[in-house]
Amino acid sequence: MGWSGERRRYVVTFFRVLLVLLAVVQTTAFQGVKLKKKEHRNAYATMMYMGTPRDYEFYVATRVLIRSLVKLQVDADLIVIASLDVPLRWVRALLVSCDVTYSTTRQTGEPKKKRNLHVKPWVENTVGNCNQFLKLEQSRFKGSRTGIVLVQELTACESSLFDAQPLSKEEEDGAKVVRVENLNNPYKGQENFDKRFKLTLNKLYAWSLVDYDRVVMLDADNLFLQKTDELFQCGQFCAVFINPCIFHTGLFVLQPSREVFKDMVHQLETGKENPDGADQGFIGAYFPDLLDQPMFHPPLNGSNLDGQYRLPLGYQMDASYYYLRLRWRVPCGPNSVITFPGALWLKPWYWWSWPVLPLGIQWHENRRQTLGYAAEMPVIIVQSIIFLGILAMTHLARPSISKLCYRNSEKTTSLIQTGLKFMAIWSILAAYIVPFAIIPRTIHPLVGWTLYFLGSTALSSIAINSFLLPAIQVFVPLVGIFGSLLVMAYPWYPNGVVRALAVFGFAFCYAPIAWGSAGKVMVRLQVSLEREHFLPKLAESSPPSGFNKLY
Repeated sequence: MGWSGERRRYVVTFFRVLLVLLAVVQTTAFQGVKLKKKEHRNAYATMMYMGTPRDYEFYVATRVLIRSLVKLQVDADLIVIASLDVPLRWVRALLVSCDVTYSTTRQTGEPKKKRNLHVKPWVENTVGNCNQFLKLEQSRFKGSRTGIVLVQELTACESSLFDAQPLSKEEEDGAKVVRVENLNNPYKGQENFDKRFKLTLNKLYAWSLVDYDRVVMLDADNLFLQKTDELFQCGQFCAVFINPCIFHTGLFVLQPSREVFKDMVHQLETGKENPDGADQGFIGAYFPDLLDQPMFHPPLNGSNLDGQYRLPLGYQMDASYYYLRLRWRVPCGPNSVITFPGALWLKPWYWWSWPVLPLGIQWHENRRQTLGYAAEMPVIIVQSIIFLGILAMTHLARPSISKLCYRNSEKTTSLIQTGLKFMAIWSILAAYIVPFAIIPRTIHPLVGWTLYFLGSTALSSIAINSFLLPAIQVFVPLVGIFGSLLVMAYPWYPNGVVRALAVFGFAFCYAPIAWGSAGKVMVRLQVSLEREHFLPKLAESSPPSGFNKLY
């Protein structure tokens, strides 16, 4: 009996401990999850800010960059430095899960203070409550002092904090998001300043990530071909010279430091000379002697170097180098990262960038394997249905449309006739322009060009069926565009010069055909206008007898 009583006490104690553990777990689940500890000593970082006409495109590019690094299984944390006005739904898509932490850093260099704001029970699974909660905290911090940078880290929290419908693992990118106030750009008034670079100085926040030994700062237009974790062995600052005399800030390695960050902010306030008013000019002026530094070669023993180093060109292979030979020949360093610093409207995420630029399809293949295109597909399906509907309606209504255009009718329908005629004339020109404006810009090139041709055909059919124009002549420019795309997409050119000559030769030979078809269309359209008294100078003309008996 004594043994049974002792056993009973052990069982009771066990259940008490179990109940306490369950209570702790339940309380943690409902009151908030503690900020998980730093997982890695190093980090890859990029930035997001608002205020440009292409905010969504850079958001997509950032997600593709983060997911490509996840796919490569890099041994580092992934950080996104996002301004406070970046939509929370975009922030949520970048996260793993969620706890809300505010940390404040004085620009005077005082030690960073953190407040862990665990999710309270009154913050339910609604976006409205969450936004209200965050705005209250932000306003409280902003109103309490001046010259303080508010940093909001969103990591390791339940995705339901931002939305009643949590994201699946496939929809979460696995990054840590650091939300910051935009640094004031004192160079925005200088003569050569480009407004789209107004907030690029937020890149300086990378030096404030002092929880990490090394940070590789990236632009969103980098395309990784392989893992580059050896960069974390570089010194206090390392960058690539894609220009013979100026290093590129699309990728650089840094050692975070409060002192350096404080000094950079101070030099911003004092108006340090900056050639372009952007991050490129400021960081280049801050590290003016990098050109004289030795080339970086990662130590075989895995140790970290000290000092400044030039990175081999293989870490920032300018896409323009590829277009000359249509292959990579970068002998110095591993061919690891492609960058696209060229024309803004030919960035690789735009669907029309390929086959104009051959490397665009490589970026989209990377997106297809990582992020996918689910966000744009509903719009693509709707637009396809609309274009097919236009084709069907204009074909079925062809007799009625043509009668309205050709037949003398009562005065009550004159406005309708005039409107239809203007619509037909405009559609000939708009058929080649409107699809560019309405097709989602970041869709896959094959889908984008297919939808473009479908849309152009549908809009052109309005003019064809309204005025009984010859379809072949109207579609000749569209056939020319298709032919030029095939010439550009041909994959077996020996080099870029031959490719450019082939495109020029096709355009030169096809131009007379396009010009002749345009002349025939204009003649046929002029005949139609004369028959209907469409132009004032032709008001005395009358339609030929029996014309109305066509239908």
